[in-house]
Amino acid sequence: GAPNISTATAVREQHGHDESMHPCAPPDVVVWPQAVGQVQELAALCHRCRVPMVPFGTGTGLEGGVNAVQGGVCFDLSRMDAIAELSLEDFSVTVEPGVTRKALNKHLRGTGLWFPVGTVGI
Repeated sequence: GAPNISTATAVREQHGHDESMHPCAPPDVVVWPQAVGQVQELAALCHRCRVPMVPFGTGTGLEGGVNAVQGGVCFDLSRMDAIAELSLEDFSVTVEPGVTRKALNKHLRGTGLWFPVGTVGI
């Protein structure tokens, strides 16, 4: 529905660039899935219709990865921000793709753990 999809120019332009030097290349539409099942359904539809899919997190990348150079559908994953499981014993945490580093560190506060900038999952 309307709060979960937009074709507004300003929204598309916001999602068509990151912090890189690359010029804005907006998608045709921006969607905000809120569950894995929605992502699966949208991805299957895009695949069937041969429409490009562009994932969007916070837009702070430096590589131009969110630029929709062939148009398509931008999947803004910011509303999928649940922290599902934290295991202090093995230093692992299961999160949805919209969890930011700041939100994760707020959740970890008081545990003795933190997620520093530049950490890559292994």
